Amino acid sequence: MTGHRLTAAILLALAFIAPVSLADVDAERAMLARLLHEIALLEPLITSSEAEADPDARIHFQYDWLRQDLERIRGGIQAHLDAPRNAPRPVPPLRGDYRQ
Repeated sequence: MTGHRLTAAILLALAFIAPVSLADVDAERAMLARLLHEIALLEPLITSSEAEADPDARIHFQYDWLRQDLERIRGGIQAHLDAPRNAPRPVPPLRGDYRQ
């Protein structure tokens, strides 16, 4: 009798866990789609900031590097959203340092 109760408890727990895990996948996908939207909103800010840059400054912020890194991030997110659920793919490293 104890074995049946344990089995029933496990099946009952799985019935509640499965929908939650599916909901988490949908929530993650929605958040990643929102992230893509937010990254797109950065472009006008980057362009405005670049227009304000002092051309005579000794050290320049590398806006093109920033754009390249954001494009890599955007591409990685989009590839994840578009891809079937398989093993992860390698991601090229970000430049990260925007001062020169």
